[in-house]
Amino acid sequence: MVQEITLPKYGQTMEEGKIVRWLKSEGEYIEKGEIFLEIEGDKSLLEVESEYSGYLKKIVAKVDDVLACGEIIAVLDINT
Repeated sequence: MVQEITLPKYGQTMEEGKIVRWLKSEGEYIEKGEIFLEIEGDKSLLEVESEYSGYLKKIVAKVDDVLACGEIIAVLDINT
């Protein structure tokens, strides 16, 4: 089963975020609760924790992309 990962919204005023750095690459395993991404939102650097365990199947959002909160940034394979 695949799970779409979306850009999280941290705080009521955050409307968009910038992808700063992926800490995992496509094909790597991510544990639930593990930090796998850094984003910039509302002028602060934020670490994103995974809500699921699985393999990072596809990275949709690239470094320096600015996306609205809720947009798909990656796809995680949680079957394994």
